[in-house]
Amino acid sequence: MRRIVLDMQCALFADAISQALTGSEIDFEPLLSESPNDTVALCKSSNAYAIILEIAGYPPRRLEERLVLCEEIRANAPGCKLVLLVDEKADEALAAKVRQAKKDGLVDNFIYASVSPTYLSAVIDAL
Repeated sequence: MRRIVLDMQCALFADAISQALTGSEIDFEPLLSESPNDTVALCKSSNAYAIILEIAGYPPRRLEERLVLCEEIRANAPGCKLVLLVDEKADEALAAKVRQAKKDGLVDNFIYASVSPTYLSAVIDAL
């Protein structure tokens, strides 16, 4: 079973992603981080396969802050894959910056908030 840490502001959205991962044909165990302050420790203690980090335009989920968190995760849980989640329709400029972070090798992948649950599971599985 591959553990997937979810670090998101909206509990409803996090629950929907958790259900999508749990309901897929792939054996995932989603874990919800209570706060960005707890995320690194959760990734390390759970031996997380991947983390999905929501990106927003406000603290503590701005891209710059998330990239610092990604560096901390890489240092403390080196096997954990880093995936950014962004709402490409709400903020096209932010989505472009997230794509660039992937191109620059700062994260392993990114996902748009509008993807289907099946695609989400497939992307996480293919990491």
